[in-house]
Amino acid sequence: MGARTSFPILTTRDLGRLESFYAGAFGAERTYAFTAGDRDVYVALRIGDSELGIALDEDLRTEPVGVALWIYVDDVDTSYRGAVEAGATSIAEPDLMPWGERVAQVRDPGGFVVHLGAEPS
Repeated sequence: MGARTSFPILTTRDLGRLESFYAGAFGAERTYAFTAGDRDVYVALRIGDSELGIALDEDLRTEPVGVALWIYVDDVDTSYRGAVEAGATSIAEPDLMPWGERVAQVRDPGGFVVHLGAEPS
């Protein structure tokens, strides 16, 4: 049987903070939550046509490394400003890349790098 679909799962010590960031910055909508006791320990979010999971890991000891998200957006400049206003840290302001896409980079409140890109029109 072939693979059908895949999605990233980010781990964090503060699930609510990351969920709020992706909702505020990119309009992410919760599609699923798993709770343990009285709190969420995993949520699934829809961002446009994509899915993103966020899992609670209170024992997480280090900043995330080796993974980044790429999100295609309609307007890189607007999305970049919205991400920064929602709590992201700027890595690279919007700029036209040699391959023709406009791209910006931010670091979300959990430490993950998020690339914002718009395909050439």
